[in-house]
Amino acid sequence: MEIEEHPWEPFLPANARVLMLGSFPPQRKRWSMDFYYPNWSNDMWRLTGLLFFQDKDYFVEAGRKAFCKKRLVDFLQEKGIALYDTAVAVRRLQDNASDKYLEVVRPTDVASLLHRLPACQAVVTTGEKATETLCAAFSLPRPKVGDFVGFQFEGRSMRLYRMPSSSRAYPLALEKKAASYRVMYQDLELL
Repeated sequence: MEIEEHPWEPFLPANARVLMLGSFPPQRKRWSMDFYYPNWSNDMWRLTGLLFFQDKDYFVEAGRKAFCKKRLVDFLQEKGIALYDTAVAVRRLQDNASDKYLEVVRPTDVASLLHRLPACQAVVTTGEKATETLCAAFSLPRPKVGDFVGFQFEGRSMRLYRMPSSSRAYPLALEKKAASYRVMYQDLELL
């Protein structure tokens, strides 16, 4: 099976206080833009729009089934939210976007990302595979969905938040997913 390499560089604003980690981007054929959470049927940017702007379509590009990368980048830089994934190389065991069928060939060196983010106080995983991969790398217990565990990274007190997957395959209404993210963003004083 073909090994797929991550298509993007980590998005690491200098002021980032949060590092949000998914598992791995979907296949290119599912992208609505060339940026993180690109799948039109993924609700990450809808729940973010709902929380920060009371408009689930805030990041939708008018007249297209796509998200507006520029609006997202501006927002993420302003808020100090970094993005990447927990794998830099994977094998897709089935021809779909499901994390269930992703084999992590090479996990991300998350410690090196945290070295580049001195103000970061929290890592957020956005699904089961991302949580599993990160917890294995840092020898952390898995928090319950919507909760966090504290940990130390080179003398820095950090939190690992495990958020519900923003994929529509995860059986939870957008508003309920947003409620979990709201608590996390409020804890981190971003909302």
